[in-house]
Amino acid sequence: MSRPSCQPDVLLVKILLSNDDGYRAAGLRALAAALGEFGAITVVAPDRNRTGAGHSLTLDVPLRVGKADESFYYVTGTPTDCVHLAISGLFDFEHDMVVSGVNDGANLGDDVLYSGTVAAAIEGRFLGLPAIAVSLCTDTRSPRHFETGARVARDLVARILARPLDPTMILNVNVPDRPYDELRGLIATRLGYRHRAEPVVKSHDPKGRTVYWVGAAGPQQDAGPGTDFHAVAQGYVSVTPLQVDLTRHAALGDIGSWLGVPP
Repeated sequence: MSRPSCQPDVLLVKILLSNDDGYRAAGLRALAAALGEFGAITVVAPDRNRTGAGHSLTLDVPLRVGKADESFYYVTGTPTDCVHLAISGLFDFEHDMVVSGVNDGANLGDDVLYSGTVAAAIEGRFLGLPAIAVSLCTDTRSPRHFETGARVARDLVARILARPLDPTMILNVNVPDRPYDELRGLIATRLGYRHRAEPVVKSHDPKGRTVYWVGAAGPQQDAGPGTDFHAVAQGYVSVTPLQVDLTRHAALGDIGSWLGVPP
């Protein structure tokens, strides 16, 4: 896949990076390296893997921040905590954009409701910044081409800087796990759906007490043409525009009638 030519004239931006795999994750390091050409990169990420944290904020205990190396910070909290702190007072400067990833695993369909990677991007949007979540669609046997996901992120950041999108929009990006030159292109998609998750796994700890593991995500259900699942399966990068407003606007009239409220 060739790199787009839509490079902005001035590449002096401050980009905040985060993830849910933790600050040591290979995907995050690849992302920082790929986006460095645009200006100043600051990384604020969880101190450990927080996959599945969703859009949770830590409100019952204080958060601690450590510095791993130059421009890499880690937080004893969730991905949302990381972005919230970074934008709301951790630094004495403002950021221009939030990019989350590159996640080790897909965030397709219903996954976006649980994903800490997507939540980090959404928090950036909540706080007024353009935001992208990037995930590499890996499995247990994947080669993990994180540099591919990072190059796709670089391409999309270049597009946004050259031609800004609606600031209320979040881009959820899923990248096939293959070399960059083997990607078939980028496609705008909608979210698909998964089947019901697998049952919980019952086990026992060393003291014989019963414990439970949350079951694996369900297989694809709504995965036809136009969905993010279908795009990735065909070798394309899936780019899904997300919005924060969860209101089902088309149903407002029906709900009003159901409630007995006159139109």
